[in-house]
Amino acid sequence: MSASYERERLESRHVDPLSGLLPVLRSCVRWARRPLLPAVRLWRRNIQLRVVAVTLLMSLGVVLLLGVVVIGQVKNGLLDAKEQASRGQASGGFSVAQAQADKEKERDAVPAAGGGTTRGAIDSGTWLNNLVGQLASGGKGVYSVVALSPGTGDGADARGPRTSGLVLPDDSIPQDLRDSVETRSGSSETYATIKRENDPRPENGLVIGKRLSDVNGKPYQLYYLFPFDQEETTLGLVKRTLATAGIFVVVLLGAIAWLVTRQVVTPVRMAAGISERLAAGRLQERMKVSGEDDIARLGESFNKMAQTLQIKIQQLEELSRLQRRFVSDVSHELRTPLTTVRMAADVIHDAREDFDPVTARSAELLGSQLDRFEGLLSDLLEISRFDAGAADLSAEPIDLRDVVRRVVDAAEPLSERKGSRVIVRGDEQPVIAEADSRRVERVLRNLVVNAVEHGEGRDVVIRLATADGAVAVAVRDYGVGLKPGEATRVFNRFWRADPARARTTGGTGLGLSIAVEDARLHGGWLQAWGEPGGGSQFRMTLPRTAGESLRGSPIALEPEDSRRNRGLNAAGTPPRPDAPPMPRTSPLSPALPPMPSAPARPPSANPAALPGNGSRVVGHEPGTPGESAREDER
Repeated sequence: MSASYERERLESRHVDPLSGLLPVLRSCVRWARRPLLPAVRLWRRNIQLRVVAVTLLMSLGVVLLLGVVVIGQVKNGLLDAKEQASRGQASGGFSVAQAQADKEKERDAVPAAGGGTTRGAIDSGTWLNNLVGQLASGGKGVYSVVALSPGTGDGADARGPRTSGLVLPDDSIPQDLRDSVETRSGSSETYATIKRENDPRPENGLVIGKRLSDVNGKPYQLYYLFPFDQEETTLGLVKRTLATAGIFVVVLLGAIAWLVTRQVVTPVRMAAGISERLAAGRLQERMKVSGEDDIARLGESFNKMAQTLQIKIQQLEELSRLQRRFVSDVSHELRTPLTTVRMAADVIHDAREDFDPVTARSAELLGSQLDRFEGLLSDLLEISRFDAGAADLSAEPIDLRDVVRRVVDAAEPLSERKGSRVIVRGDEQPVIAEADSRRVERVLRNLVVNAVEHGEGRDVVIRLATADGAVAVAVRDYGVGLKPGEATRVFNRFWRADPARARTTGGTGLGLSIAVEDARLHGGWLQAWGEPGGGSQFRMTLPRTAGESLRGSPIALEPEDSRRNRGLNAAGTPPRPDAPPMPRTSPLSPALPPMPSAPARPPSANPAALPGNGSRVVGHEPGTPGESAREDER
């Protein structure tokens, strides 16, 4: 055991370098999520918003997909039509240019002296200029014509580029197209960017070229440049039309989804609101039903259910009212005969020494049972006041230490008879709270008396604490304890841990029921914890100021000396050597476990729906080693 303890101590010294970054990362995540929490909450709670949003997203996706497909089809159609028209136009132009060159050759040919023919001198540059002008005259704004020849020079025969439409041939005609036209006999084409003089905006277009022969039989390259400005204008118009139609369709689908979901969600919201009002006690609320559709049938069914519930609840309320009145009347009516019987029993009890032993014992039993009967009647009257809502609270500032001292003094004869000591801890500082002294004393008296009676002669420890607007008193015993599930039933009326026991010993069975009602009347909690054979602890938590709500308790419901916190199993022995290491604490005496006066812990939120019933019992199987007792509010 010592080796494992030393190994555990050495491992505890090792600090993970990433452990310090985890809290910072968690804080950053929480800080980033905080502005999104209202939107997330609205998204989770509003089904109409989710339906409309999903409809908008899906319709937007469909419109985008449809737009991409339509635009692609229109673009391909425009390009195909443009290419076919351009090829036809260029082919016709090439044919005209070559025909003119051949015609000029035949017309300018003169007979020679030897019987042949000779050609006259023709200026190729002038002829190309005229040719380009003639070919481009019919396609102004539709296409441009460029003639390129390898000849250079400054004379009349200079054969530089001839263009129309201010086209820059060097920037508009790619070099690879020129090489293709030079090497091929047919026409070549490619997509290119057309640039013009004094126009910074380039145009996308189709360039078609072919190598021809001029009037002098010299080769040159003739190009047709077809810009896509009209097609781009048409395509832009189609895009704008589709965008406008898509936005209109998306908005229309969103409006339709909103209207449709509103017709379905509105009755559901109405039913939810009416259900909440029914739960609040307004049993006359009903849904408005119109039509004969499914929603109308739902409303009719809901109204029938509400009507049936109202009748049943009224019947139960009437029965409960009759029961409360019966209990109250019987309790009051029994007062008078009980007083008479008490007087007669006192006379008999005082004269029991003159009777025989059997009669004397009967007189003693009669007196004790009459005392029990009187206590039962008092408890029944108090319960009837709680049931009728007639219990009042006389709150004033009191010091709970004085109340605890009075309770301890009153329970001293019983504790001496049982062999138990009552120890008070946490009474060094005042514990002030606005409360009804009589009711608080009744609660504590009940808890202390129960702890002494079930403590099996062991010590009973009372602990006081105050923190963060709350005060608490915990009564700890080390007796038989509570089995799993009994901590939630211990506050039920006339409940006993052992049903086989006859109702002849102990209290009336209403003490803890009255105690929990007293705690609730203060706006506080009365909770129980226990483990079989390890004792139990009852904790009363009250607000320091009357009328305030509790956020937690300054005392943990599970005590620090429980078996789980000490690392013991259900049998009260240390775990096996091969079991995981447990937190080590000082060995505790079975008669009086040492309970150091630890500083008050900050209260945590109590999730119990009904204050006073948020109890927990430790079963036979041990819990997670070293788990903090702060989980008592679960």
